[in-house]
Amino acid sequence: MKSIILIMLAGIVLSLGSAMFSMTRGPAGSKAMANALTVRVVLSIALVVILVLAWVFGWVDAGEG
Repeated sequence: MKSIILIMLAGIVLSLGSAMFSMTRGPAGSKAMANALTVRVVLSIALVVILVLAWVFGWVDAGEG
């Protein structure tokens, strides 16, 4: 479970970096930044859903206390 979370977090960070690179260095009419940010949002939502499902099924502990 930890590896899935770490891979998704790395994907989110890489996507954000790609969007920043596209914004600063890419051509003005390119949709690369919007695509990278779309990927970041989808990965973030998927990560939240996975974490909630893992908590519901008891695969992770909420860390009481």
